[in-house]
Amino acid sequence: MLLNDFFTFTDLEAEENVVKANIQLNAGHAIFQGHFPGQPILPGVCMMQIVKEVVESYLDKNIRLQKANDLKFLSFVDPNQNSQIQIELKINTDGQQIPVEARLLDNATVLFKFIGVFI
Repeated sequence: MLLNDFFTFTDLEAEENVVKANIQLNAGHAIFQGHFPGQPILPGVCMMQIVKEVVESYLDKNIRLQKANDLKFLSFVDPNQNSQIQIELKINTDGQQIPVEARLLDNATVLFKFIGVFI
């Protein structure tokens, strides 16, 4: 779990099935010392984990990834330059499966896109 250690989020807004929040990255976290030394970059697997944990917080339950239909890593995230990013989620909670479309952004720049299903 990365929440409250690697990242925190604030200003959670939810309107119908759209959820938005601000993400604050911990630029001093040990993950960045190894990825990469002297040139830290937010790992893609951590982007996925941020999506999962924000969805879990919003739904107030544990979930797991069932299927990742589309993952696009569109831009590097240097935590020293971009320590605050945004997340936008479209979550469908009508059934047992939870389809999610997610984007991580730095203002208007899309950093990461995800379309998949959690259960």
